[in-house]
Amino acid sequence: MISVAAIAAAGSSFAAERPTPRLAAIDWAMLETAIALGQMPVAACELIRYRADTETPVIPDSVTDLGLRGAPNYELLQLTRPDFILSSPFYAQHEARLRSIAPVISLPFYVPGEPPVDKALAALTALAIATGQPDSALAARTRYGVQIRGLSKRITPFTDRPVCLVNIGDARHLRAFGYDSLFGDMLGLLGMQNAWTDRTQFSFRAPLPVERLAEMPDAHLVIVGTVPVEARSGLARSVLWRHLPAVAEGRVLHLPDVNAFGGMPSALRFASLLTEAFEAGPRAA
Repeated sequence: MISVAAIAAAGSSFAAERPTPRLAAIDWAMLETAIALGQMPVAACELIRYRADTETPVIPDSVTDLGLRGAPNYELLQLTRPDFILSSPFYAQHEARLRSIAPVISLPFYVPGEPPVDKALAALTALAIATGQPDSALAARTRYGVQIRGLSKRITPFTDRPVCLVNIGDARHLRAFGYDSLFGDMLGLLGMQNAWTDRTQFSFRAPLPVERLAEMPDAHLVIVGTVPVEARSGLARSVLWRHLPAVAEGRVLHLPDVNAFGGMPSALRFASLLTEAFEAGPRAA
């Protein structure tokens, strides 16, 4: 495995011999990091689901789908002839077999109790150095910095209340995103306060009963992702839901699906969608 420390120590001399190395991504955050650097992998895992859940970044049909992240197709992976395999500590159990095919670059993004955005930014630099294109990281980090500062200015008028970020499972349960989630961390960078301050389990807390939302009566309620049809119907009939302060007072915003365990592209997508939703105003839940 090629670690963050090894990459940093090697510096720009840690370049692959090929000017445009062939990359295969097991981890979605690493997939997005490569794309942010302008290096579209030749192969990646679970592309059908990724495309269904994530509108951007767009993955061309030419990228080979390697199957499940937790059980990649090793034979197909070998046939794609990668120079590097992009992974994360979450898939450590696969590293030995992955290393038998190509060098593995494994970088951390999501560590319980630690905000991930700084790690996602650091991954841009580490991967750019490892693949011999260090200048691409500076360009990407500069671009994201400019975009995030622009969004934070636009969203300033809406920072009067904390924000509760949730994903609806069914009419009675949800998951709330904490400070150590991609979404929660981006809230802080945008100058907003996360209403969920209780503990989390790997970036969010779930399943939570819907009534926990009553503990955050002053917050904007932001629902991330598609609400299942049955859940939507159940919430419409729920007296509890209709009497939640955020719902009763029209402080509910809905965002499309966003990759909750992505890299900087997903972080920026969330920030952009959130800003646009606040500017457009709430709609009925």
